[in-house]
Amino acid sequence: MRIIGIDPGYAIVGYGVLDYDKARFTVVNYGAVTTQAGTSFDQRLMEIYNDMCTVLDMFKPDCMSIEKLYFTNNKTTGIDVAQARGVILLAAVQRGIEIYEYTPLQVKQAVVGYGRAEKHQVQEMVKNILNLKEIPKPDDTADAVALAICHGHSSGSQLSRLIARAEEKNGGMGKILHKK
Repeated sequence: MRIIGIDPGYAIVGYGVLDYDKARFTVVNYGAVTTQAGTSFDQRLMEIYNDMCTVLDMFKPDCMSIEKLYFTNNKTTGIDVAQARGVILLAAVQRGIEIYEYTPLQVKQAVVGYGRAEKHQVQEMVKNILNLKEIPKPDDTADAVALAICHGHSSGSQLSRLIARAEEKNGGMGKILHKK
């Protein structure tokens, strides 16, 4: 399964593309889509959309793991991030890519094993899990890779959903596989 993790933003959108097979990760690519400060917000959204389309078309992920938004103090920034997240989701939906959302707590739990882990602990585990020489930069990219790892670790629970979906498409033919 090819997973793209996304850390949404409007200045920097981190992405990490991993192949996940039999509990093993292989790094395909990671990086960031950036927009220039001072550019009109609508132009920034268009750039994010176009660049995400390019990334998705290039790496052809099976699914997207994206950070679920939460609002703390700065609601204006949160709304802008939500708009950027919307164009990212649009690009994925147009390509038939399944989308999974995770909270920061879920990501930390899946990557570090502790939901209250600090950012540097998550980044260090990303480096260790993937046998990287360095932590991916910028931080948004490391966060996106952590989101992809989170989905890989969580995908076992998704397997039963995929089997059920396949059974529906095959008119129930897949049920034979489950009989004893």
